[in-house]
Amino acid sequence: MPTPDRSPAPATLSSPGGAAPAGPSKRPHSALKAVDTDTTAGIIFGIGAYGLWGLMPLYFLVLQPAGAVEIVANRVLWSLLFCALLITVTRSWRVLGAAFRNRRLIFPLIIAAVLIAVNWLTYVYGVTTGQAVEASLGYFINPLVSVLLGVVVLKEKLRPLQWAAVGIGFIAVGVLTVSYGKPPWIALTLALSFGLYGFVKKRVGPRADAITSLTVETIVLAPVAAAAMTVLALTGAATLAAHGAGHFWLLAASGIITAVPLLFFGASARRLPMTTIGLLQYFAPVLQFIVALAVFHEPMTTDRWIGFGVVWLALLVLTMDMLLATRKNSVNRKLARAAA
Repeated sequence: MPTPDRSPAPATLSSPGGAAPAGPSKRPHSALKAVDTDTTAGIIFGIGAYGLWGLMPLYFLVLQPAGAVEIVANRVLWSLLFCALLITVTRSWRVLGAAFRNRRLIFPLIIAAVLIAVNWLTYVYGVTTGQAVEASLGYFINPLVSVLLGVVVLKEKLRPLQWAAVGIGFIAVGVLTVSYGKPPWIALTLALSFGLYGFVKKRVGPRADAITSLTVETIVLAPVAAAAMTVLALTGAATLAAHGAGHFWLLAASGIITAVPLLFFGASARRLPMTTIGLLQYFAPVLQFIVALAVFHEPMTTDRWIGFGVVWLALLVLTMDMLLATRKNSVNRKLARAAA
């Protein structure tokens, strides 16, 4: 999960005891320039990560006629191969071995692997069966689920605007249930699985970097993925080697396509405050929604537009609360520094 912004403390911008060093104007300027460069790089990495996630439905479209199970199985196996390459290049095999020996780390990552597998299967199923709009809805309501998890699991106290956002979110789900004639289970499964996945990964914290985490998760899922591919091959349902070299390499590329946005996200999270990451996360479902309408031509009835509108209202309220809280915290930090 994103880490708080760590901008330079005043002591890093001036010499100890307040004495001015030689060339006093250069050090503050260079420090501020480094912060600006870091922020710019963080935003670029963040847009890259969420942009790739947002355009992922287009990738699944070109993988037809492969089904959801085959796509996810290939995604796991090729991701494992790509991660093994990264681990070798970065000489991190000892770090990976230490992760497997650490019970406090390995058990949460096993749970994370199961959650991300459920998320991937549900998402690919939604996109490949003409329900990409509902799949995008899952990532729109994910921030609301994360807030709700904070209350249920961590016993956090919500601010009034957060309660309002959650309440509006429940109304939106009710409206969309009436619109679809059933609960939007694809969206709810995606939001809940990814919300829990984020919660578990946040508990893991800095004890495992992005490459190590992804490698452990793919190792856990690899036997199941290999078994699925074996069954598909034996039943004649596998498409990996049955539709030419182009199709084979498109499926093989799933390892890179899975790992790259995760690495971009890690690079972004290290450079940006959580507020900025929180705003960037809406980039992915917006792109998914646009792709579903403009490329897949999925229908949007009036009542569904109303339901999505209510969801967006809830997100607007949640974003306002986040910005107000960040501004208040910033003011409090400045007052504390001035008092010190």
